[in-house]
Amino acid sequence: VQLQASGGGLVQAGGSLRLSCAASERTFSIYHMGWFRQAPGKEREFVAAISWSSGSTYYADSVKGRFTISREIAKNTVYLQMNSLKPEDTAVYYCAAKVVRSGTVYYRGNYDYWGQGTLVTVSS
Repeated sequence: VQLQASGGGLVQAGGSLRLSCAASERTFSIYHMGWFRQAPGKEREFVAAISWSSGSTYYADSVKGRFTISREIAKNTVYLQMNSLKPEDTAVYYCAAKVVRSGTVYYRGNYDYWGQGTLVTVSS
């Protein structure tokens, strides 16, 4: 599975961006899709995830109420709508696919495929 992330850019604090992540093939083998981010000098951290079959969603506390993850099955695409952006949201955002049913969605080590990352910069 190849993942192509897009939609990053420069935005002022309080603004919005929508990230997209398209899978290169049918997603019948995917259990969860997730978004992670990595700021300079920091470890990659969980942002949000979605169950491909049920649509159940999971969020980090830091983004809950501001970010929304969704999927469009017909397009093999997952989205991350980011509202009320803060300077501390600045990071490279990565999408990832988890093809094993077991294992928590919050741990990056449980994901099998990764996109190339897209940079989000939030200015104050």
